[in-house]
Amino acid sequence: MEFGAEDRAALDRILRWRRDVRHFREDPIPEPLLDALRAAMELAPSVGNSRPWRVIRVESPGLRAAIRADFLRCNAEAATRYQGRQRQEYDALKLAGLDRAPVWLAVLTEIDPAEGHHLGRATMARTLQQSTAMAIHTLWLAARARNLGLGMVSILDPARITALLQVPESWEFSALLCLGWPDFTDDTPLLHRSGWQENTAADWQRR
Repeated sequence: MEFGAEDRAALDRILRWRRDVRHFREDPIPEPLLDALRAAMELAPSVGNSRPWRVIRVESPGLRAAIRADFLRCNAEAATRYQGRQRQEYDALKLAGLDRAPVWLAVLTEIDPAEGHHLGRATMARTLQQSTAMAIHTLWLAARARNLGLGMVSILDPARITALLQVPESWEFSALLCLGWPDFTDDTPLLHRSGWQENTAADWQRR
């Protein structure tokens, strides 16, 4: 199949409007829509077709409260690394959408999957985690194309989260994702709007 200018323009718009969303409405997401996102995520590439990502839909109020408490603890610790004005700016940032996002997805990586038969990862085992990262990005774009917002919560203790989730020892925590309808849409990243840091272009070097 060949793609044309309209396809490229649509993809460019989705990439530009993909944001790390932290402001959500509380409206539920219909199950058929979540099924479509799950199917889209299954289209992601993976090393040796190992498909190492494991996804847990976090719904228990007790588990959500424990994860939120870990975020608050880790965030308070991270804040101590900043001083003066930068500390004030850090404290003003909204760094998670945990309070209102209707869907929480814990994404983990199976670090020794039988699938794939070790193809492509004998010398670079991290390709399993990279495969999970590509699956997350695929989900992110698929969600945005359906007018949903997704935000990644990275200020967490991976060991604590895996313990709370009670997963096998071979499952490594990769990310907690908040999914829902965005409270507003904007093609300007929140960190840009807050003045925290602008994007810097990365040159493609020649050697």
